[in-house]
Amino acid sequence: MASLTGLLWGLAAVLMLAGALLVLLAGLGIVRFPDLYLRMSATTKAAALGLSLVLIGVALMAGTWGVSLRVLAILLFILLTAPIAGHAIGQAAYFSGVPLWKGTVVDELDRQPAAQKREGARV
Repeated sequence: MASLTGLLWGLAAVLMLAGALLVLLAGLGIVRFPDLYLRMSATTKAAALGLSLVLIGVALMAGTWGVSLRVLAILLFILLTAPIAGHAIGQAAYFSGVPLWKGTVVDELDRQPAAQKREGARV
């Protein structure tokens, strides 16, 4: 029984460390990416997955059903709301005129490709 507890704690520690690294990468993405849309992508994907891993590690360390059910509820909430919120913020930013990165190749919300738009060509 003691080895199983140690194994669960070790697995929980690995999951929490991996989650913390993903949240760190999301933070680096916010600093390094060139425009709002890429930054938002880093935030919603890496941070949501990183937080999920940390919460699963917490549930394993706690080892009780009450904590596990709360973690499950929080995970469902985060995984359902983070992508929707990111999409809504990105769409609002696009339609309010926040410019795309100059290296953007495809703009699916615009009829004219971004590369042609930069060159000044009319379609």
